[in-house]
This record gives sequence, structure tokens and C-alpha cells, in this order.
Amino acid sequence: MERTDGAAAAPVDQDVLIVGAGISGIGMAAHLQKYSPGRSFTLVERRADLGGTWDLFRYPGIRSDSDMHTLGFVFEPWKHEKSIADGPAILDYLNQIVDERGIRERIRFNRKVVGADWDSATARWTATLEDENGATSTTTARWLYLGAGYYDYDSPFDANFTGRDDFQGQIIHPQFWPKDLDYTGKKVVVVGSGATAVTIVPAMTDPKNGPGAAHVTMLQRTPTWFAIRPAKDGFANFLRKILPEEMAYRITRFKNVKMQDIVFQKARNKPEKVRDFLTKQVKKTLGDRYDAEAFTPPYNPWEQRLCLVPDADFFEAIKRDKASVVTDHIERFDATGIQLKSGKHLDADIIVTATGLSLAVAGKIPVRVDGDLVDWSEHFYYKACMFSNVPNFSAVFGYLNASWTLRADIVAEYVCRVLNHMDATGTTVATPALADPASLTEENIFDFSSGYIQRSLHIMPKNADALPWRLNQNYIQDRVDMRSGAIEDGVLSFGNARAASAAKNEAPALEAAE
Repeated sequence: MERTDGAAAAPVDQDVLIVGAGISGIGMAAHLQKYSPGRSFTLVERRADLGGTWDLFRYPGIRSDSDMHTLGFVFEPWKHEKSIADGPAILDYLNQIVDERGIRERIRFNRKVVGADWDSATARWTATLEDENGATSTTTARWLYLGAGYYDYDSPFDANFTGRDDFQGQIIHPQFWPKDLDYTGKKVVVVGSGATAVTIVPAMTDPKNGPGAAHVTMLQRTPTWFAIRPAKDGFANFLRKILPEEMAYRITRFKNVKMQDIVFQKARNKPEKVRDFLTKQVKKTLGDRYDAEAFTPPYNPWEQRLCLVPDADFFEAIKRDKASVVTDHIERFDATGIQLKSGKHLDADIIVTATGLSLAVAGKIPVRVDGDLVDWSEHFYYKACMFSNVPNFSAVFGYLNASWTLRADIVAEYVCRVLNHMDATGTTVATPALADPASLTEENIFDFSSGYIQRSLHIMPKNADALPWRLNQNYIQDRVDMRSGAIEDGVLSFGNARAASAAKNEAPALEAAE
């Protein structure tokens, strides 16, 4: 259905085009239905099914690294007994949401966005789509919402190990896990010590999953901080027995948000306290198997994300002699495994390179405003979801210190507020106007030492040292600001269609709405 907003605005195929049918995209669709029901929308998804990350990654044991009471949506209670959920359970949750709300019929699968162009003269975006056969088409929208996540789905990080071609076994990256991989009775080396590695190791050795690997060695260059917690949230499950589902969910969500914030602030203000607590947890679990070298990182907790270990499964695998941890550097791969710089050799039939992912900005989509290609590293974040001088555009980049969906929820809600304000004021364009970027003091908000963050700083949008020009890492503060803060804050400028030449040659402030 076409809709025309404002005298000069051209018709569009849908009001909002949502890119990606994962957590962020599905969340935005549900929020539009609830808060801006008069707006038409379409989701385009490059894959054949929904779920995003949870559909892409199929390695053994894939699970959430946050509790589902915060990784779940604010509008849909998580009803499973386990709060640390596996991939299939998360996909079930997402499928339930799109089916119960009629969102599935709004999704165009197997459509990759290969270009997005804003035209000020018509106040609309034109997105170029490519299907699985390479055929292209276009669709227009008033607002472009990117829910494509921040991973490069085509190219994970390649550590370029010397001698890779000499290895006579299988080398696998978790992002492209073979469906029919048989590791029964095999010697496996998992290179890496992050959340993926710590998930794969116990899953490949768990007797509940079958015979499993003969032995799995996690080879790490640098240890990681681990947080052990039960896979089931006893508090949440108790509340569900005595309270209505939604009320129990809200209380548990509030509790978990506060606990996450308390732990993060404690780690930043009194890191030695958190170090001692986490170390005692691991020591108690491993007993005489504890190795200080393997479990004492050279950085403080929350300088990188904590690695969640539900029910201590990773450590239980070590205690069963089915898994071990080696801290060393790789000299080279050879025919039978990995030669380490210490002189030791790790025999392997399978090597899993869980060495990290690559980040991508705006889903690697070439975005143009009036013909000019947007270089995201030259634009400032606005309200953690929009960008300086880019009209009618928003994207989701989740929290580094909390669950992804917490940001996705408040961003979707905020964008709905902006859209509703545009309806109320008879405007068709909203732009975070920044006439003088030099007036802002830049700050590296990504103060995490994680490799995937550090490798990508050069492509990331800019952050200022004060709101609203930053991607904040404080959910509690953001929630208040984005839910109740003024839409017309003197920065976000509203107007209508204008000539492209005028838009390029004048200051970013838009033509005022009459």
C-alpha cells in the first residue's frame, strides 16, 4: 500500500523498511505494531529463514551468553525453565513471535540489500535488493531501519596461521560449521578462549550428546574471565509459580538488569573484588585441577565481556578428563596438529578456529545520501541509534556490557516515538543535525580490549564525550532518556522534502514544517 506524507514527499512502497529478520528486526516490527500501528513496514532478510545470528551459527551447544530474561524482548515473556537458552529454543521463541503477530507475512526472505539511497527531493529511501539468483529489484521507504547486527556474515576473522595448508585433518570455523561433521572419538583442538570456544568444548564432550570427541583441548593465547551460574533461574521459576507470567517476567528482568549493572560498575570501580570472586568460583569448581596460569587473565573483569559458564559445564568436562586448557602461542600448523612456541605439540584430527569474528557497519550496505557515499567513520552516533546528518535512518548496535535486546527494545521504542512525532507535526524528514563536528570532543566509547572491537575501531562511527552524540553503555540511563526525553531536543531537526542541491549546499538544518 502506498502512502504519501507531506505535499512534496513522493509515494513509498512502505513507511519503514527493516533490514534483517533477527532479534533487532523482529523487535522493531513488533514495536511498530504496538506503538505506531498506522505505519506500513516490510522486513527484508538475506537468508532463507529468520533468526539472524541464531539461524547462522550451528556449532555444537550454541547458546545465549546472556540470560533470556534480558535477551528476551520486553513485550514477550521468556517462558522456558532454562534462562541460559540454546539456539533452537531461541529460534522457537522468535518464530512464535512472528507467527502470533502476523509478522512472517511481512518478511521477504532471500533478499540481500546491496544499496540504499536517500533522495532529499522525494524524502525517501530507495533500497536495491538482490535475490538468491542475483536478480535485482528496488523498493522505497520513508524510513530505513537496520537490524542486521554487527557481524560480517560473509567473512569471519582470519588469524592466518602459518602452515594451515599442511594440516591433514579438518579445519573449521564456527561460523561455517558443517552439518554432518562427525567428531566421535576424534582429537579436537579449539583455538580461542571466548564464549564460542567455551560453548563448543563441553558440548563436544557431553555424554548426553552421544559418544563425543575423544578429547578436546582449548588452546588459548590469553586466559578469559569466567562467570559460573545456574542455567535455570530459580528466582524466576519461583515467581512464575505464584504470579502471572508477565508480572513474573518484568520482576525478573528488572532484577537481572540491576544485577548486571551492579557487577559491571563493581568491576570498573573495584576490579580486585570481582577478580577475587570469579577466581574463587573457578577454584572451588575445579579443586585440584585449578591452574592459575590458565585462569588468570592479564586484564580486569569486564575489560572484555565475561564468559558465561552455565552449570559449570566447561569445568565439568575438564574434571572428567575429556577437556583441557593449554596456554601458549602457535608457531605453526603441521600435518598432525599444532606446533607451539614452547616446543610442545598438540595432536589433532580436527582444529576449530574460534579466533573471533569480524565486525561490519551498516551490514556492509553502501549507503548514499543525495548521491554521496556515507563514510560511517566520519559520522557521530546520535542517541545510540541515529547518525549525524543522515536523515530517516537508524541502526541497532547492542550493549557490550549487557544483553543485545535491551538496546534493541529501547531503540525500536524511540524510533516509534520519532515517527509518531513526524505524523503529529506533518513532517516527513528527521535528521540529527550537526553543522560543526569539530565542536564535539571525541571519546572512544569502545573501551573494551576484545580483539574484535579493537580490530574494527577504524570503521566505527564516532562518539562524543557527552550525550546525545554517543553510543552509550549505560542501559538504565539510556532507557530513561529514550523513553521520556524530549524528541525535539534542539538537535533532531524535522522538516519535509527539499531539493537535493539545497540539501548539499546548506547547513544540515532542514526546511521547517509549516
